[in-house]
Amino acid sequence: MIKRAVVLLSGGLDSATALAIARSEGFTCHALSVDYGQRHGAELEAARRVAQALGAVEHRVMRVDLAGIGGSALTDHSIAVPERPTPGIPLTYVPARNTMLLSLALAWSEVLDSRDIFVGVNVIDFSGYPDCRPEFIAAFEKLAALATKAGVEGKATKVHAPLIALSKSEIIRRGTALGIDYGLTVSCYQADEQGRACGRCDSCRLRREGFIQAGAFDPTHYR
Repeated sequence: MIKRAVVLLSGGLDSATALAIARSEGFTCHALSVDYGQRHGAELEAARRVAQALGAVEHRVMRVDLAGIGGSALTDHSIAVPERPTPGIPLTYVPARNTMLLSLALAWSEVLDSRDIFVGVNVIDFSGYPDCRPEFIAAFEKLAALATKAGVEGKATKVHAPLIALSKSEIIRRGTALGIDYGLTVSCYQADEQGRACGRCDSCRLRREGFIQAGAFDPTHYR
């Protein structure tokens, strides 16, 4: 029996690891990326490379205009990406982004007759985003049971967040063991068109420290 899963794939380190884990658990993986108007659009090309390298049977890119809403340094070019840690939820938080991404994954999973969604959220090295917490994942599963035909018919959807309690270094070790080439990924919030990282933003800092703590070679392409 084929086990299908929809895997949210941003093109970054964490989502690539989530895809590799889903594949290792025997799932046929349908990768979903979302072009939401993010300034680091190079991650979408990285997602294509990762999906191909990790054997996704399909990779789709859906488009939603969150840049039209704004309110985030990742979608509004008038807001500078912070390059130093700041207290509270940072300006790189995109309002309701993970709610939207999981909703798109939920819709596609229902069409595929899949009961499994994988997402690479993380509660340890997560910059304080509220939609990366276990409470959010549990709440979304409850929503899925109420909001879909499959859920009403008793076909519960499981949202797998296999990285949620791992440090960045633990994620890197796990992914390396699964054969991921992290040189294919883009994590930088302000990567250039070639996918080269700034080396200064919060995402770059967490990624760099993760490789150092893992004792692993950092294949990130910096400009």
